[in-house]
Amino acid sequence: MGYAKTAMLMAAMTALFMGLGYLMGGETGMVIALIFAAGMNVYSWWNSDKMVLRMHNAHLVAPGDRAGLNALVGQLAKNADLPMPAVYLIDTPQPNAFATGRNPENAAVAVTAGLMQSLSREELSGVIAHELAHIKHRDTAIMTVTASFAGAISMLANFALFFGGSRERMGIMGTLAMMFLAPMAAALVQMAISRTREYAADKEGAAICGNPLWLASALQRIEAGARRVENVAAERNPATAHMFIINPLSGQGADNLFATHPSTENRVAALRQLAGGTGARRERAAPAPATGDWSGARSMPKVRRKGKNGPWG
Repeated sequence: MGYAKTAMLMAAMTALFMGLGYLMGGETGMVIALIFAAGMNVYSWWNSDKMVLRMHNAHLVAPGDRAGLNALVGQLAKNADLPMPAVYLIDTPQPNAFATGRNPENAAVAVTAGLMQSLSREELSGVIAHELAHIKHRDTAIMTVTASFAGAISMLANFALFFGGSRERMGIMGTLAMMFLAPMAAALVQMAISRTREYAADKEGAAICGNPLWLASALQRIEAGARRVENVAAERNPATAHMFIINPLSGQGADNLFATHPSTENRVAALRQLAGGTGARRERAAPAPATGDWSGARSMPKVRRKGKNGPWG
């Protein structure tokens, strides 16, 4: 079901893109716009992981790190039947994480220093399992392509605003509608894809780590920390917000059309329902409780928990 929704949303973005191209230059403009978008997508397909990691000043974690982060990721990747991804640490006190890469063979998992400081080993296992689920589902590639389409549609709309188009085709009102509504619609499609994928990754991540409640607890802690602690790099690069497990930007509200993520309450409730329905006490990864400072940063704040109710998407 998740893949069907994504295909429908991607088709809607493609139609918007073609409509803007036609508005600006007829059939020729539509073809040129699609060729340009294809070039952008090819570039982002091969370089998305490097671009995003650079944006957030992520540093590669060497094998055998003293915190055992590589070992934990490797254990969970084995549970998920995935190749070992590269592991990165982002030097920010906000607890958060994301995955990137065009496919499972070229993937990376990045966690923040704040996440390492704030979570227990079990909760960290749930977060990493969620990110591995995105890699397994190839969500990182899908979201990169979607973001490229959204950016291209917005750019074409700006061109239409400044250079006009064939007003005979759609009239002045049609031109204005395409210029202002197309970028908004593209953003809504991008957000909807992100929300759909987050629910699916939560469910798969719970299976990978062996206990849905670990991830549920982690989501509550991360949301509380993200509301309190600013992520400067994410604020500078808001186009990457949908990649994080919890929206890293300030001022985010509940589950609605303008949110890049589902509400945490809905996600936590779904995980609790999953735990109750399956009696999930499987602990395949079986990580031991955390016994020390994961990140080496000793001044990062602890965060509190809260949660409520909601369905799988």
